[in-house]
Amino acid sequence: MAKIIESVTGLEALTFDDVLLQPGHSDVLPGQTEVSTRIAGDIDLNIPILSAAMDTVTESRLAIAMAQAGGIGVIHRNFSPAEQAEEVRQVKKFESGMVVNPVTIGPDATLADAQALMRSHGISGIPVVENGGAGGHTTGRLVGILTNRDVRFASDPGQKVSELMTHENLVTVKDGVDQKEAQRLLHQRRIEKLLVVDEHGRCIGLITVKDIEKTQLNPNASKDAQGRLRAAAATSVGDDGFERAERLIDAGVDLLVIDTAHGHSQRVLDAVARAKKLSNAVRIVAGNVATADGTKALIDAGADAVKIGIGPGSICTTRIVAGVGVPQLSAIMAAAEEADRQGVAVIADGGIKYSGDLAKALAAGARAAMVGSLLAGTEESPGEVYLHQGRSFKAYRGMGSVGAMARGSADRYFQAEVRDTLKLVPEGIEGQVPYKGPVGGVLHQLVGGLKAAMGYVGARDLEEFRRRATFVRISGAGLRESHTHDVTITRESPNYPGMS
Repeated sequence: MAKIIESVTGLEALTFDDVLLQPGHSDVLPGQTEVSTRIAGDIDLNIPILSAAMDTVTESRLAIAMAQAGGIGVIHRNFSPAEQAEEVRQVKKFESGMVVNPVTIGPDATLADAQALMRSHGISGIPVVENGGAGGHTTGRLVGILTNRDVRFASDPGQKVSELMTHENLVTVKDGVDQKEAQRLLHQRRIEKLLVVDEHGRCIGLITVKDIEKTQLNPNASKDAQGRLRAAAATSVGDDGFERAERLIDAGVDLLVIDTAHGHSQRVLDAVARAKKLSNAVRIVAGNVATADGTKALIDAGADAVKIGIGPGSICTTRIVAGVGVPQLSAIMAAAEEADRQGVAVIADGGIKYSGDLAKALAAGARAAMVGSLLAGTEESPGEVYLHQGRSFKAYRGMGSVGAMARGSADRYFQAEVRDTLKLVPEGIEGQVPYKGPVGGVLHQLVGGLKAAMGYVGARDLEEFRRRATFVRISGAGLRESHTHDVTITRESPNYPGMS
């Protein structure tokens, strides 16, 4: 006979709508709060938000916007391994403090070689190095630079690069130059690219005006040690998942997310242990689980962070189809209690409908939250905007929906061997969400709500927020009172669509 488990929150397991944060004495204003967090190893985020690894949420465009805002985007795995790796590369090369090991070309290459290289890599200038050949990543002695200005009016495809390149008065700097000095040189010499050389005169990097401008526009961006935007990507279990993980690591991914419906499965534990051996530089997030035991098992297998949530998402039907899950607030609290003992972060995945839910998830012990539906309707998410009954929408579907499983995510639900879509047992649905415009506005409202909660509680940072937070249980009447009532909304608020 089944037994009733007493959760951290009592005999009943609770979710976000069951509680409120109790206000307390505060000398902290929302604008004085700090919301940065460490989610795995040495990976810090300036806002505690990850975008979900879903094929209607995160591809390279949204991942770039997430990193620029201070979070991180997890690129979904309904791509081929090669396509997903290329999505990661798009994020990593979009913004760089310094382009490390840049594309180079040799002086004996032709104009046609150079133009083909510029087109294929989307670049406007190429360092010219000895023994550079027709193009690649050769780290040879620098002899010149070839830019759009040098080739703009050149008409002979067979003309040598050495005849076109700029080779006199090259402006070079040593590795380690600070941004202010680089900016001064670029302005003083009226150039757009600085060549970085080592003590032997070999070209090892490139600093561009565009990258400096992007850094100034996005001062809170999540970046790696080389100044590149942070990128995360999802993979699965088994040999296919391992091959995908290898490609993602080669592409420069920072965070590898082993993404399954049931993280407390031996196949997932084995996959974590195997992936952990691939690289010391890449951090592993694994999930999903909803218990302390599941959290401990993944940490013991080598996970640097654990993703929490079985069935809380708006498009997930696992709890109804399988009858399995734990309400999200209780799941977070149980998992965080175990993870804290081992110094590992938990990430709340699913169920975030409002900024207040984000605040509750972090107060309950999560170091960050993964968000899907709130970001699915943004300008940067995949898919087209379409009109329905006079309003703009974008498609949104669960990775357990028939459409997503048919495209490639069936193995997330351990149904990879099913070839007939009629035989799939879906654990998600397909739907639509209102179009929300640029993701920056959505993130601003989410973080603003979190900062307001911290001000009410009297916490200057997220660690203090967790320590000071006290939940009060509310009734159904208390929930109704919490929402707008006895009024007709005539103008929608950007952070409150109404009671869902």
